[in-house]
Amino acid sequence: MLPQILIAVFVIVLTSLLCKIGHFLYKRSKRRHNVSPDVVILYQIGRGPFAPSVSPFPLKLETFLRMTKTPYVNDHSAKFSSKRKTPWMEYDGKSIADSQFCVEYIKKKRGIDASKHLSPAERGIARAFQKLAEENLYWTMCLEMFGDDISTVKKVIPYTGIKLWFTLWFLRRVIKQETWGHGIGRHTPDEVWSIAVDDMTAISNFLGDKDFFMGPEPSEVDCAMFGMLVMILWNMPDSKHEKYAKEHLPNLVEYCERMKARFWPDWDEHILTSDRYQNDDGKIYFKEPGDSIFRSED
Repeated sequence: MLPQILIAVFVIVLTSLLCKIGHFLYKRSKRRHNVSPDVVILYQIGRGPFAPSVSPFPLKLETFLRMTKTPYVNDHSAKFSSKRKTPWMEYDGKSIADSQFCVEYIKKKRGIDASKHLSPAERGIARAFQKLAEENLYWTMCLEMFGDDISTVKKVIPYTGIKLWFTLWFLRRVIKQETWGHGIGRHTPDEVWSIAVDDMTAISNFLGDKDFFMGPEPSEVDCAMFGMLVMILWNMPDSKHEKYAKEHLPNLVEYCERMKARFWPDWDEHILTSDRYQNDDGKIYFKEPGDSIFRSED
């Protein structure tokens, strides 16, 4: 009799769990925001405790939307694209994955060019530095955050308990595989750190005393550089990257403050630990021509 009761309890619990999982997946699959086709739905993983995102790529894309005053609405449900990537977007009835593909699609669809004031040679330099940051420096940051000491990343990921444990386990596994495939994960920690120092120094040296990365006015590359540097300066507390940048590369800190003032005057409203935090899931930015970034959906 007892085994039958245990089996019945197990079936009930399992059925309840499957129902909850099914309901969760159903909600994740539904389009949550009923907006016009000319409004970008930006899918990202949610806000962070120290910066508007815990990843450089959502911050890059959202900064680009702000720079170009493209109407957009955030979806912080952490819904992934068909490529299993985030951030991604829905725009004009089409789903686009990968932050740079999103940028390129918006530029083509809206006929805009945030780098129109740059020469062909300057565009080439901008692309080279963006790839240095996104395809090289970024992986040194991942190895620093998800290596043997994960105390830093625990301060940034806004989860607790089993959800935090599983997220860290999964991310460390993925990053180990990806950095090994990239090649940088085959180096010693000292060798990886030398790459990070050289990359950060190169970015600092090129920036110099310019207001923005390519000159007195911002351009598309600033979105990517800002996204990456914010991770170092805000989302890697007490890390070697943060300490080195703040101690030896002060112009990177000043640059990020200028970008914040220009495109994120509402920064504190998007920080989970701020008293001014406001959940902007569903809020439409730049709904009408001339709108400020503070206009709400209503």
